[in-house]
Amino acid sequence: MENLQNIKQRFEIIGNDMHLNRALEKAIRVAPTDISVLVTGESGVGKESIPKIIHHLSHRKHAKYIAVNCGAIPEGTIDSELFGHEKGAFTGATTTRKGYFEVADGGTIFLDEVGELPLTTQVRLLRVLENGEFIKVGSSNVQKTNVRMVAATNINLHEAISKGKFREDLYYRLSTIEIHLPPLRERIGDIHLLFRKFASDFAQKYKMPTIRLSDDAIKTLENYGFPGNIRQLKNIAEQVSIVEENRVVNSERLAQYLPSKGTNLPSVISHEKSSSDFASEREIMYKVLFDMRNDINDLKKLTLELMQSNDTSKVKEENKHLIQKIYSRDSKKHEEENKVEVVRISDNDEDSHNFEYAETIDEDESLLLEDKEIELIKKSLERNNGKRKLAAKELGISERTLYRKIKQYNL
Repeated sequence: MENLQNIKQRFEIIGNDMHLNRALEKAIRVAPTDISVLVTGESGVGKESIPKIIHHLSHRKHAKYIAVNCGAIPEGTIDSELFGHEKGAFTGATTTRKGYFEVADGGTIFLDEVGELPLTTQVRLLRVLENGEFIKVGSSNVQKTNVRMVAATNINLHEAISKGKFREDLYYRLSTIEIHLPPLRERIGDIHLLFRKFASDFAQKYKMPTIRLSDDAIKTLENYGFPGNIRQLKNIAEQVSIVEENRVVNSERLAQYLPSKGTNLPSVISHEKSSSDFASEREIMYKVLFDMRNDINDLKKLTLELMQSNDTSKVKEENKHLIQKIYSRDSKKHEEENKVEVVRISDNDEDSHNFEYAETIDEDESLLLEDKEIELIKKSLERNNGKRKLAAKELGISERTLYRKIKQYNL
């Protein structure tokens, strides 16, 4: 077994963190075998280094090593890319093509972002892992391949399994050995070492003096969270190397290159929480609208009775509870005065105008409900990126009803 320090130098791995060392030791020990390996860790931690180490320390080192980014291949062509296709298998398939598993026969294939694979491709991949067999797209002939498989992902596969987005049997096949790389924020002692390495590389690349950090700048760098991990640190080192004239950078200058996590980075919001908040908002809105409708109906009922009776006092007495309900927010004195003004009906023009005003309230109320309904539908469609099925579910109505409303309001 090769020495750990030699492996770091050979593959340009910087750092002395114990978790990093443990991950490298596991890779060295598993390399001589043909066991499948799953590399986990956040985006930007350097997961691509592990399969290279495994391949070059294995008996397959003289065969091909192919790295495939599963997330960068469209779903419609992923099967053709991995397993190949026959001529005429689909539109544009003018020749027979070998897939990566056929080309890498005898070697190692690295499937990066394996969690992005569609379920149909996962079934094919499982067959390769179980017995080394695959079928080209458009063919019925079973072919054999002898490939060492190393996969990597930055998503939680257990969560993906629970959501039905990743096959549990495939997970157990891939993760015979699981190697986890820690995020940069957990490797505080390695942050400055990495920065110095990147600064030195960029100084040679751009033919300029190497950037150095003051003591307070080092502390600022080590206290930063680095959501982008090593990739982000390298980017910052390049920016500082190019922009800064003074080759000794203090904390104040360095802070200008560290994005504020509170403003510049996207926040993660629980989908369940946002849906609940929207549901509560919708329920409150509907309650307000329904209360307004009830008040309008009560006013209409009271107005109708006044139209049919010339005895204002009698109507007032019989509908005392209704009047109190309508004007419950006003003071007692103001309530009594408003009752007399609103409910008094006579043949003069002023009273006729009051009656017309009551009818106008009914029309405004109808338009208000319609406006709020349109607003809620638009808001739900926007929150669900135009997906009508999800919007209908969130609004608590059927898809057919939502389609009718969209057509009705020309949304």
